[in-house]
Amino acid sequence: MNRIKEVLEEKGIKQTWLADKLGKSYNMVNGYVQNRQQPRLEILFEIAKILEIDVKELLKSNKEN
Repeated sequence: MNRIKEVLEEKGIKQTWLADKLGKSYNMVNGYVQNRQQPRLEILFEIAKILEIDVKELLKSNKEN
């Protein structure tokens, strides 16, 4: 699971903008945002760089609190 949707909302960034910056289709980015599919690790790092955040901020822990 990823937090791409939450980070985009926090920063006020549209999926279309991210898709353009990544060079990916809107449908691909939407799949990442909706957690229907997970980006490859290289893409996750690229998203973090574009959004100017640490890659760890894009990940949800699978540990129980």
